[in-house]
Amino acid sequence: MMEIRSNHVLGLSQSGFHRIYYTEWGNPAAEQVVVCVHGLTRNCRDFDTLAQALADDCYVVCPDVAGRGRSDWLLNKLDYNYPQYLADMNALIARITTDGRKQRVCWVGTSMGGLIGMLLAAQPGTPIAKLVMNDVGPLIPKAALERIGQYVGKDPHFSTLDELETYVRLVSASFGPLTDVQWRHLTETGAKQFDDGSWGMVYDPAIGDAFRNITLTDVNLWQYWDRVNCPTLVTHGIESDLLLPEIVAGMRERGPRPHVVEFAGVGHAPMLMAQDQVKAVRDFVLADR
Repeated sequence: MMEIRSNHVLGLSQSGFHRIYYTEWGNPAAEQVVVCVHGLTRNCRDFDTLAQALADDCYVVCPDVAGRGRSDWLLNKLDYNYPQYLADMNALIARITTDGRKQRVCWVGTSMGGLIGMLLAAQPGTPIAKLVMNDVGPLIPKAALERIGQYVGKDPHFSTLDELETYVRLVSASFGPLTDVQWRHLTETGAKQFDDGSWGMVYDPAIGDAFRNITLTDVNLWQYWDRVNCPTLVTHGIESDLLLPEIVAGMRERGPRPHVVEFAGVGHAPMLMAQDQVKAVRDFVLADR
């Protein structure tokens, strides 16, 4: 594996400043800038494989969203919301598009990261030039939210890293047929060891408060999808319970009318580690440079 560099940018919430850490790959002077943003309980290291595949041609930046990975936990837990995430990512984009580089970026987002990208791409004057929506769309079914709510924020602790990996494989089985090395990577990069020696996930359990404090219902964001007009790729796990076939069909007919690539034997969400998944994203990112 090539050297992993890291840095951070300051975000600002109502409670003060917080650090948003990110890994960076490739040449910062490259014309093509790619931002890769993870799902709800994941972290920036999910994109190591994809970032390596892009690093010869692009400057790739993979942030930990606030409350995840190495980024700071927010003092006011009500700030774990999309307006805050958009503000933080705007600060990141401002940081990485300086020094004479092009001011527009390609966004690759898995699940929550895809929604952040869609909401940014829907804004007037957006810096998002290309968008990859990895197994997420403008309608989030209630049933999928209920499934996620069964584990997010529960904060279980385990005696060993092996026990934690067993848990990760269980709650993330829909990621598809990953290798033992890939499961270990997802476990190690998403793990935290506590003072008593136990192991758990490296995110603030309070990110799950939204699933406990509201009545869950379908989330309808079609109005934002209709405002996106940049080239868009949708990567879809055919067995996904979050991005259903009827939602994909609607996406094809509205908004940016994306190119869609589907992956058999995968649910929510493709981890962009398999060769065919990496190739689909890389080909889209590098097309028409």
